[in-house]
Amino acid sequence: MDSLLNRYRNVTVLVLVIMAQLVLLAYQVKSGNDVRLIRVWAVTAVTPLARTLEGIRSGVTNFIGNYITLHDTRQQNREIREQLGKLKMENQFLRSELSTADRARALSVFQSRTQSRTLAARVIGTGAGAGSKVVFVDRGSVSGVEKGMAVVTPDGIVGKVIAAFPVTSEVVLVTDSSFAAGVISQKSHAHGILRGQGSGTCRVEGVQNEEKVEVGEWFYTSGDDRVFPKGMPAGQVKVVRPGSPFEEIFVEPSGLQNGLEEVLIVLEGVHQMVPDAPNASAAAVHLQSPPPADPSIPQAPSTTAAAPAGTDADRLRNRYKAIGESQNHKFGEGLPGSKPPDFNAPITAKPKPPVAVPPTPPADPQ
Repeated sequence: MDSLLNRYRNVTVLVLVIMAQLVLLAYQVKSGNDVRLIRVWAVTAVTPLARTLEGIRSGVTNFIGNYITLHDTRQQNREIREQLGKLKMENQFLRSELSTADRARALSVFQSRTQSRTLAARVIGTGAGAGSKVVFVDRGSVSGVEKGMAVVTPDGIVGKVIAAFPVTSEVVLVTDSSFAAGVISQKSHAHGILRGQGSGTCRVEGVQNEEKVEVGEWFYTSGDDRVFPKGMPAGQVKVVRPGSPFEEIFVEPSGLQNGLEEVLIVLEGVHQMVPDAPNASAAAVHLQSPPPADPSIPQAPSTTAAAPAGTDADRLRNRYKAIGESQNHKFGEGLPGSKPPDFNAPITAKPKPPVAVPPTPPADPQ
């Protein structure tokens, strides 16, 4: 090393002198922005290194910060999911309680309005087997339940009691293949037998093809089976087609549509009338008031009395009677071949005979 420096000593001194001269010149010379040249060189040389160090520092800082933040976020997400699960369970519980309260209110209203004496019961189990159509309720013979009693809801019939134990009862549903009940249609009053099919629909048997049953029509209990009181809804017709020898009518039972948790056992049934079907043609129609009479046209005085209340036959009879009186015709007294009254002629008032005025007695002389 010493030999190398000794050999190039002059060159080394020359380089050092040139560099020192350049440093002095850079210190003295300024750029166009009034910045010394040596400062520009120094900043230019240091900037890449500073940028690299700042990038490393920022990356490490962001990594550590993101790790801590994500760790806290995971914890917050876990807590939020737990709270959401609790809220869902509370919401489901409240909905169940509200539904139970609504059903209890509906049962109470139905009990207060129906004339039959009923007993409220809750379904506590179902029969064994995948296709079982049997349920158990928490009322038995101790509460007055007997075999053969009807089980209903405010929406319609549910089934009947097939076994009564001391504190429970076994009920067969309307959809069971062994179930049968007498029914009557709402519009045509066609009598039939409602039978279960082991599925969600029932079939009405015994209705002649000549009897008109429409889709959407309701069937009500007829009371012929001596189990269900007359007038309770059984179901709505979904399918009607001709059959041999009877019509094929399929009904959706209305008593099972809203679930089966609370039911009513009919202890003493009272028959009621089947409600009349709504008549679409009897809907109210708005009519404007009649136009005012034209004062330039003389109006004949109306001698027709106001039509009395009653049926159409009563009003027609009164009209014929008024026509006969206006034409001096007495119905049922004319000879064969006599001229009948003109029913198209306007009704005119028959002149009244003059009223006889009694003579005034002479005044007594005083």
